[in-house]
Amino acid sequence: MYAVIKTGGKQYKVAEGDTLKVELLPAEAGASVDIGEVLMIVDGDKVAVGAPVIAGAKVSAKVVSHGRGKKIRVIKFRRRKHYRKQMGHRQHYTTLQITKIQAGG
Repeated sequence: MYAVIKTGGKQYKVAEGDTLKVELLPAEAGASVDIGEVLMIVDGDKVAVGAPVIAGAKVSAKVVSHGRGKKIRVIKFRRRKHYRKQMGHRQHYTTLQITKIQAGG
């Protein structure tokens, strides 16, 4: 059984027991969160597709930790104009462990 969820503007395919990194969520480490935006649930041959979400369906997850991703370099450059600007960025994320997938009624 797996589901497709939407959080932080991105879509993820998850199954029970999976660990994934999502955009930062306002929850403490060790807390439980419920994700209500479930787009699709597949259980063997049964497929439930939402329009756009499945009513009543939710995915429960446990917050494992928070962190920051690898630094990326952002460079603005204009040739022959003596202009160069360099910046860095580290994206915050939350690590989730999927505990339960509930189909809507």
